[in-house]
Formats: sequence, C-alpha cells, structure tokens
Amino acid sequence: METAADPVGLIAEMGKRARSAARELAAASTAAKAAAIRAAAAAIRADRAAILAANADDMAAAAHLSPAMRDRLKLDDSRIEGMAAGLDAVAALPDPVGEIIREWDRPNGLRLRRVRVPLGVVGIIYESRPNVTADAGALCLMAGNACILRGGSEALATSKAIHAALLQGLRTAGLAESAIQLVPTADRAMVGAMLGASGLIDILIPRGGKALVARVQAEARVPVLAHLDGNNHVYVDRAADPAKAAAIVLNAKMRRTGVCGAMETLLIDKEAMGMAPALLATLLDAGCELRVTPDLLSLDARLSPAAPADWDTEYLDSIAAVATVDGVEGAITHIAAHGSHHSDAIVTEDARRAETFLAAVDSAIVLWNASTQFADGGEFGFGAEIGIATGRLHARGPVALEGLTTYKTMVIGTGQVRP
Repeated sequence: METAADPVGLIAEMGKRARSAARELAAASTAAKAAAIRAAAAAIRADRAAILAANADDMAAAAHLSPAMRDRLKLDDSRIEGMAAGLDAVAALPDPVGEIIREWDRPNGLRLRRVRVPLGVVGIIYESRPNVTADAGALCLMAGNACILRGGSEALATSKAIHAALLQGLRTAGLAESAIQLVPTADRAMVGAMLGASGLIDILIPRGGKALVARVQAEARVPVLAHLDGNNHVYVDRAADPAKAAAIVLNAKMRRTGVCGAMETLLIDKEAMGMAPALLATLLDAGCELRVTPDLLSLDARLSPAAPADWDTEYLDSIAAVATVDGVEGAITHIAAHGSHHSDAIVTEDARRAETFLAAVDSAIVLWNASTQFADGGEFGFGAEIGIATGRLHARGPVALEGLTTYKTMVIGTGQVRP
C-alpha cells in the first residue's frame, strides 16, 4: 500500500486549498456550477474506456472481497452512463444557495431573513463504491462547498479516473480545481489526519461499514453526519396482498443485495402464516439463504435456524433473517430493538395499520407497499446523494443538496439600537 510521508501535513495543505476554493464557490453563479457538472458528465462519457480500464485493475486486485462488495465496486457501460446521467440531473436541480427559507419583520422595524449558505469544506470518507466520487463531488459543488474525498483503497484507481473527469469539468467552467480534491493515497493514516482536521474541514461524512463509521464517530474532532449500516426490515401484515407482498420482498432483498437499502430481515405477522410458505419459497428459489424462527422451520427443508446475531446483521449478501411477530406492534418492537434507523417497510392494504407503522417506526425512511430498494437519492428526485443519514441532527435520509447547506440570518435595520 502506498503511504504518505506526512499525512497530517498533506491534509492541512489540501484543507487550505479547499478553504480558498470554498470562498470562491460560495459566490459562484448557478450557471457556472451547473456548467462544471455538465462538463464533468461529458468527460465521464468521453473517458469511459479509461474509467473501465482503471476499474478492471481494481477488480483484479479485489478477488478477496465478497460477491456483494465486488458488485459495489464493479462498473460497466450502464453504470457509467448512470453516473453521468446522475451528474446531469444534479446540474438541473434548483440551486439551494441563497434560497430564502423564511422572512419576517419585528415590531421594532427590523427585517430578518434566513438564507441558505454552503457548509464550507466537506470531508467525505467512503468505501468500495467508486460512483460516490462523482456523486459527492457534484453535490458538494452545486451546494457551493469545496470537498476532500477519501475513497476506499479497493477503488482507488477507479476513483482517480472519475476524479480526472470532475477536474475537467471544473477547468471547463473556469472554477478552481481545488474545489474537488481526492486524497491520492490509500494510506489509512490519511483517515486519521482528516478526523483531526478541525478548522480545515467543517463537516465529515463517513459512508461505509460499521467499523468505519464507529471509528469516525469515536475519533473525529470535526462534526460528523453519519451514514450507518442498513439493517432494514420488510413487515408483511395480515392485511397484505399476497402477490404484492411476494414481489416487494423479492425486490427488497434480491434486486441488489450489496446496497444499503437491501432488506436484511423479513417480518411476518403471525396472523399471516398462510402467506409464509409462498414468501419463503420466493426468496429461496431466487437463491437466498434464509435463517428463520423455530415456528417457520418446518415450512421448507431449505430453511436454517436463526441465531441471535442474525437479527442485528447487515448481510449485504444473498442471506436474510425471517421472524414472525405479533402484528404491527410486534413489528415495531422488533425494529426498535434491532433496526439501524435506515429504511423499513410495511406491506398491507389496511391504511390504519400502515399509518401506525409509518408514525411509530423511528427510521430515516419508512415505506408503505414499496421496496426498501427505493432508499436512494436519485429515486427521491434528488439527482444523487452522498449517503443516507440515520441520525437526527442537521439532515436525515438521503443527503443531497439541501443537506449540504446550512443557513445564516440576515438582519436589516434602519438605525435601530437595542434599549
């Protein structure tokens, strides 16, 4: 692994350049930012062969990774076009910078205006998925922020190739190349240097597994917007439509098992046991290993007993845990005990029971009669996302343009002094 001679010094220098770029971006026009992002999208399409070649090198070195993690890493023509299309979508979004959130007058004649402004310098630490390089760079730019990106070592070559396209976009629009910087080495000491970069980085966004997020939250001297694991649930209620439930459960688990919106636990209402054989067979026939509660074991010879750890595991693989619960309240209780506050769904035709679930489940995204795989900024109409924030402060759910801004209050007077 390539190492940095002075990780703290390198991040300090990158931070200084980013701070200078952030001041420029805060005043940049919407047209200039959008032009840079569209030019980056064009460069990604034009550089498709180079990006695929870099990705092939990363894939060759990643033979030790699980199939799900390799799927996250792998790019093909379709995924590259999706990446470029995502940038075009970001460029077309309304610019949040300068938006007046609220405006009001005080009895003393003061006029107050709350206005969206950039966060400043955003540090993003992420694993595996090289498309985050494009998404994060474009979103930060459109929100007026400079960013320092530290991608996973397994995707470094791909990230560098994508970053080169982003730099081309900045040059085309006449914006500072230091607005989007990529940490050039896989040295893990660079993560520690970013965590300690108080005064240089305004906010850190970790996107990865539990170990990464736990380290960032424990060691950071910079505010953190956390993207935690997706231990997501689909609850099939007694009032569910059987065909709808089977389709949703299959998609939620098996569409892409390695994404954070994948279902990891299926919950079945004890009053819906008649649906259980078909639901389980649908997943088993699709190649999913199922670990189930004792009352379900006799339904299919392919089932395995669940262990206590299964309820708290994000598999990111063709594995799911299955439990029966006592109705909506039982599902809510199970999710509260084992969920990660990411994305949880109910399948039911009973609106009252659905509303109970949606109101009581404390997750960033709750769904009714829809797959958890919709937990994605693009599917929400945001163009792209940096991650799914599962905390309660600043931003929650898909973090896109609005989540990458803060606000300031402007006070306009006519000579008032406070008595």
